[in-house]
Amino acid sequence: MLPDKLTDRAYPTADLGPPALRLASTGTLTYGLSVGEVLGVSTLAGARLIGGRAGLERIVQRLNVMEVPDILAWVKPHELLLTTGYPLRHTPQSLENLVADLDARGVSALGIKLGRYLDALPPRMIEQADRLGFPLILLPADVGFDDILNQVLTDILNRQAAVLARTEEVHRALVQIVLSGGGLQEVVDEVAALLEVAVVAMDGERRMLAGCGPDEHLRAMLEWDGPADPAGPVTDGEHLMVPVLAGGLDHGRIVAYGAGGGLRASDVVGILERAATVVALLITKQQAVAAVESKYRADFLRDVLAGRAGEDDQVIAHCSGFGWDLDRPMTVLVAELDGRDDAADGTGGRAGRRDRGADERLVQERLAAAWTSVVRRHDRHAAVAGFANEVVAVVGAPEEGGAAPDPAVLVREAAAVFSEPHGARHTFSTGISRTVTSPSRLPEAYEQAVKAVRVGRQMHGAGARVHFDQLGVYRLLSLVPDPAELHAFVRETLGELACDDEPEAVDLRRTLQVLLETNLNVAETARRLHFHYNTLRYRIGKLERMLGPFTEDAHLRLNLTLALHVLRMKGI
Repeated sequence: MLPDKLTDRAYPTADLGPPALRLASTGTLTYGLSVGEVLGVSTLAGARLIGGRAGLERIVQRLNVMEVPDILAWVKPHELLLTTGYPLRHTPQSLENLVADLDARGVSALGIKLGRYLDALPPRMIEQADRLGFPLILLPADVGFDDILNQVLTDILNRQAAVLARTEEVHRALVQIVLSGGGLQEVVDEVAALLEVAVVAMDGERRMLAGCGPDEHLRAMLEWDGPADPAGPVTDGEHLMVPVLAGGLDHGRIVAYGAGGGLRASDVVGILERAATVVALLITKQQAVAAVESKYRADFLRDVLAGRAGEDDQVIAHCSGFGWDLDRPMTVLVAELDGRDDAADGTGGRAGRRDRGADERLVQERLAAAWTSVVRRHDRHAAVAGFANEVVAVVGAPEEGGAAPDPAVLVREAAAVFSEPHGARHTFSTGISRTVTSPSRLPEAYEQAVKAVRVGRQMHGAGARVHFDQLGVYRLLSLVPDPAELHAFVRETLGELACDDEPEAVDLRRTLQVLLETNLNVAETARRLHFHYNTLRYRIGKLERMLGPFTEDAHLRLNLTLALHVLRMKGI
């Protein structure tokens, strides 16, 4: 007999409503019956729940009978364990730790028959079951384990068969939509109608690709802070998310929303999983078509920038079919990845070069995608294309005070979209051309942008953003084909000051640079460098002994200025 205080704790199993899949302890959804549903079968009509009511939602997928004391080595997750207590009859103290041990191994519930080998359960065992939400079930004395096993397993198999039949029917309907020419929106509409809930398909950035349902439900799904990288279906009771996977790549999510926790997960999971497969098919198909279209657009833009696409009227008409407007003032932007020639990763051999090449292609594709997204947001008629080693954007330029995208804003936003939260950090430099007013001038503008990005990187290092008009004399210096010639010019002109190893030489070179920038204004130079006037006069004398009478020779000053500019060009 149970003690009186335990009798007060026992209560009949409540009606839990329609069968549904439940969220497992791993955070993913699992097929089977809940413990509450198991207690509703006829063979367990006389069973009583005496502890762990909070665990009635645990999933039961299989049953096992405890016949040996070391049962822990044999149990499996989502298992309903049945026992008479026979293996523990001589060691009742083991009962106090049994609940925690079974819970740690993912067992769903423990059903016990009392009266033959055990007369009562320790109060601490029931307290532990309540604390862990681990259901303890007092089984009827007149029901055999084989009856429980047969009926519960039959219900589980029937449930799974019904779910599989329904999901297969839905799968055929969704495939038929695709074969009939339907797209992502038609698939989402069909799924929402079948489930009678709101449904949304989104990409990996949680942007909606297609949705069906009230606006407030769509917003709830887009704003739901679900897992970033789910391994399978997950839910919080109102939302149910299934990843869209294809070819080992994550293409996004499909989410169903039932306000107030009304999702019938046993129906929803199977259907959403089949829908996710069809959505993955549609997305990969769209990507394949987009890749072909993107290559065609890129090839034509390359012809435009090379001046071989035809007359202006032909180019303008052809580009209008792409949604590009080239009949307006335009600016060309060129973005190039930094550090392409670096071999700092230490990977050797042909395999290493292939790996680096594959990684670079992926990074280049991400850069093109980032620029396309940002430019389209600011100028929907701009032309954007990713080439092998660069991304080119032809955007509108201001005309008589009209609005146009600010290149600085485009660069900043593209860098934010392109940035990687983890792993190696990649950067890009950007060159900006002068404004042109016709397609025939675009080759010239493109050359300006290319010159700006490459010279700008030499001047300022990785991540440079330079307008062609900002290059000045550096445009001329960049035309010298042999860097060794520039090095020789610097050494011949600056002599000892060309060396970076001596702090005194670097300090004197800084003095010379400020003197030339102020047009030999001694007072202004002293003020900028925080020198006493006489100290600066002494330094000027020392510089002239090293370099020659530059204060009197204008040609020497020009040579010194050019040499200092060459030193500023990083990478020369």
